[in-house]
Amino acid sequence: MSLRLSTVILPVDRWHEAGRATWQRAEELGFHAAYTYDHLSWRSFRDGPWFGAVPTLTAAAAATERLRLGTLVTSPNFRHPVTLAKELISLDDISGGRITLGIGAGGSGFDATALGQEAWTPKERADRFGEFLPLLDRLLTEDAVTHQGTHYSAHEARTIPGCVQRPRLPFAVAATGPRGLRLAARYGQAWVTTGDPKLYEEGTPEQSVDALRMQAEKLGKACAEVGRDVAELDQVLLTGFTPDRGRPLESVDAFVDFAGRHRDLGFTEIVIHWPIPDSDFAADEKVFERIATEGVAQLG
Repeated sequence: MSLRLSTVILPVDRWHEAGRATWQRAEELGFHAAYTYDHLSWRSFRDGPWFGAVPTLTAAAAATERLRLGTLVTSPNFRHPVTLAKELISLDDISGGRITLGIGAGGSGFDATALGQEAWTPKERADRFGEFLPLLDRLLTEDAVTHQGTHYSAHEARTIPGCVQRPRLPFAVAATGPRGLRLAARYGQAWVTTGDPKLYEEGTPEQSVDALRMQAEKLGKACAEVGRDVAELDQVLLTGFTPDRGRPLESVDAFVDFAGRHRDLGFTEIVIHWPIPDSDFAADEKVFERIATEGVAQLG
């Protein structure tokens, strides 16, 4: 099974100082895709520079030619399907059809309360995601949509001319629970996971592999329930949140070992974070670039 290697570039650099060069370098290194987080801020970066995902991707689309681009991931925490659809159609047009939307139910971090609302419970997040994603699917595939929902509505919302990619740009659905996996099975062109968060602090790499295997099996069952072959979905692992943490980026050999174990689970795309000094994503840039140019090739 072939494996693609992608990267996440956090939106922490001013575009004209380092941002543009980083995205262009990602293309030069041959990454399949470069994604960015779609947050208003994030964890340890909260009190530092953090730019918007959609404007950043728009600039990246203009600065690159071949690299796929996308969010990893967008959530309903501060977005509405109608306005998001309009932005995505514009991004897909500007990029010439190179956009992937990573999307999930969202979490309880800074984004959950930044607009002044109370943080939603896990059930509320799942309920909203269950309404958000089908409506977004319609908005990206129909010229005009009217929908009256519990959480999201649209009244004659026009999304002409639609996406460059047909019938719409791909969804990479982040999910681990049953409701999210059913949405991935029904609407996703890819499934995204970061592993089991309960194992991050004290789990072992072996336990993480077992947990990921179970998640993939549940995805397969969800696909079977809707009459879909799980092989139709790409399976994407966003690294940095398993017990391995940064070890796969310590050397090319360490990455090859990590990637091979996860390819054997059925993953088709591994996503590694672009190094950021003095952060959870610190790594040797020379080793990172060698992994980009040599790592997947060594898997054979």
